[in-house]
Amino acid sequence: MLKFIKGHMETIEGIEIYPIISLLIFFLFFVVLFWWVFTAKKDYVNEVSQIPLDSKNDTEL
Repeated sequence: MLKFIKGHMETIEGIEIYPIISLLIFFLFFVVLFWWVFTAKKDYVNEVSQIPLDSKNDTEL
């Protein structure tokens, strides 16, 4: 089955660009994520980290 898929994919013109594009998207996503993490304001991080512990956000079922 894998041999059939590999043989079929070799006949598709321009298919070699798709793995490169997906790797670039993956890499860029994590670069932007790391940039956001390192430039985030400490006050914002502290405020958001307290949300799960905040009792006024509790809802009763």
